[in-house]
Amino acid sequence: MNLLKDSTSPYLLQHADNPVHWHEWNDESIAKAKVEDKPVFLSIGYAACHWCHVMAHESFENEEIAAIMNEHFINIKVDREERPDIDSIYMKAVIALTRQGGWPMSVFLTPDLRPFYGGTYFPPEPRYQMPSFPQLLLGIADSWKKDRTNIDLAGAQLTKQLQTEASMTASGKNITAVQVENATKRLTESYDWQNGGWGAAPKFPQTMAIEFLLRDSESYTGKSAPLHALDAMARGGIYDVVGGGFARYSTDAQWLVPHFEKMLYDNALLTRAYLHAWQRTGKAHYRQICEETLGFIARETTHPDGGFYSSLDADSEGVEGKFYVWEKEEIEDLLGDDYTLFEAAYGISATGNWEGKTVLQRTTDDLTLAARFALDPELVPAKLTSAHKKLLIARDKRIRPGTDDKVLTEWNGLMLIAIAEAARIFDNKDYLNMATRNADFLLTALRPSGQLRRSWREGKAGSEVFLADYAALILGLLELYQTDFNNRWFIAAQELADEMIEKFGDPEGGFFDTTNEAAEASSLPIRPKELQDNAIPSGNSLAAEALLKLDAITGKTEYRQLAEKTLALVSEFVSTYPTAFSQWLSGADLAIHNAKQVAIVGDLGRDETKALLAEIRSSYRPNMVVAQSPYPIPEDAPELLKGRALKNNLPTAYVCEGFSCKLPVNTASQLRDQVNR
Repeated sequence: MNLLKDSTSPYLLQHADNPVHWHEWNDESIAKAKVEDKPVFLSIGYAACHWCHVMAHESFENEEIAAIMNEHFINIKVDREERPDIDSIYMKAVIALTRQGGWPMSVFLTPDLRPFYGGTYFPPEPRYQMPSFPQLLLGIADSWKKDRTNIDLAGAQLTKQLQTEASMTASGKNITAVQVENATKRLTESYDWQNGGWGAAPKFPQTMAIEFLLRDSESYTGKSAPLHALDAMARGGIYDVVGGGFARYSTDAQWLVPHFEKMLYDNALLTRAYLHAWQRTGKAHYRQICEETLGFIARETTHPDGGFYSSLDADSEGVEGKFYVWEKEEIEDLLGDDYTLFEAAYGISATGNWEGKTVLQRTTDDLTLAARFALDPELVPAKLTSAHKKLLIARDKRIRPGTDDKVLTEWNGLMLIAIAEAARIFDNKDYLNMATRNADFLLTALRPSGQLRRSWREGKAGSEVFLADYAALILGLLELYQTDFNNRWFIAAQELADEMIEKFGDPEGGFFDTTNEAAEASSLPIRPKELQDNAIPSGNSLAAEALLKLDAITGKTEYRQLAEKTLALVSEFVSTYPTAFSQWLSGADLAIHNAKQVAIVGDLGRDETKALLAEIRSSYRPNMVVAQSPYPIPEDAPELLKGRALKNNLPTAYVCEGFSCKLPVNTASQLRDQVNR
């Protein structure tokens, strides 16, 4: 009997009509495996995953294959986005077994949840130099009956290996400036100057590496790897020039053909990277991409109450990318007289550039187009934007990809960071409204009875919460506080930080991914403590950054001490494997250089106060925290503001760094001199 019909996960609901007797991950399903002495087949995926859909259609909807699964296994489905702890443990097992991972993830466990065999996608018949899924199932079922001793031994050995890796403790060594410098060199040396980015196909946006390199004030002059990478992705098919937003990755090294799913976390991280690139360079193109991506989020992935949905599917009408690709004749009909320019801009041909269709990818730059068509260069982007709008109107009439409409605290926290920053840097009230509504939603719907939760859907919050949910939300709230200076956000951030320390802290350094309470009740063989930055920053790297910023705002040295002990967890790896620890490197940069602390006292309605804030926001200053308050300072204001008085009875700025403060100033030019030193 399939037990997924009452799930709140859109991914699990996609499988609710399978003939497989699916169970959710819970005590009952695990107890059933023990009572019946059957191995567990654990299938992990997510709603927007194309190959998850393929395996579901080929195998899980197949009555004969389902019958094998139902006879020999207890079959458990997990949404990796709701249960990153389970996903993290068994992904490490699959990588240890096969040297590669991905989704769908297919893992076979003993009833006590020890993994003994695994992989990703398996076909319904032998192909791709892989056995068929039925062959695999029957082979494992036969071994379970005839060779149980070796299966138990394999499970015990693999579990011991995973437990050893998970028991890492801090080296006690701080990350040094030399290590950060070496990481920068290594990233530059391994950069793909031909195609942009790092690595080969499939090619993922290494957004955290880009962000780390953008922190260097020299990174936007001369031959700049982060700007080159951002330009390459913006030109490529991975960026949706019609509707804004980025696909998850490129299937090729040239950024042409994306894996068409759109994830909230990718768009959060990339929005922020393009925002910072605009701050560094002032190039309108970076701002345009930032704004178009936020437009996509507002238009297509926002719940009416302010939460942001998790993803859009890669498939529509059962076909990957169908919603996003074009035929030449269709574009011609839609654009009319503007088609010729558009064709030249995107290299459109009758045969297309992917399976007979066209994935829009810029092939000719604005200046070349202006010269070819005798246009003012400033008219080219305007004409192309007009064409994009016409295509968007037409595309909106197509059958849309499915939306995973659950709201995840971690991913929303990452997007809150980006929107709050964009709101203050662009002085955009619509973005501020988006950010404020999102923060309010997270602090109410995702924090029922004051208890933070990871997921929410259709009025119901889940029961789990993880370190990354706390850390990302804390950082989002701190960015929102520095945008509108509402003390509510700062107070909530500090409350959550104290809860995070209590619930997740590891006396050996850093934080576990699960709460103490969850760990005590868990039947998992390992308590996960993820350190590596993957598609999303690790919870520990986010927590370290959050604590460093709270230390700068509150002056509570225990936050700094915990952050430094957390950073020490990875001091042996950051310069050797910088793409896997890029978020950590940004945190280390903040710790090494110390945050510049700016306290501004004065009514926000006064022009002098606005001028001081405008100066602070006029440049990209990643190692700066800002607090602001009218005078007199209210009791619930951040400690950074306490004891500050007005100078000359005018709005006043105080700049501190390390353990010393400069003289208070009243003018933007004086403030500029102090913060630029």
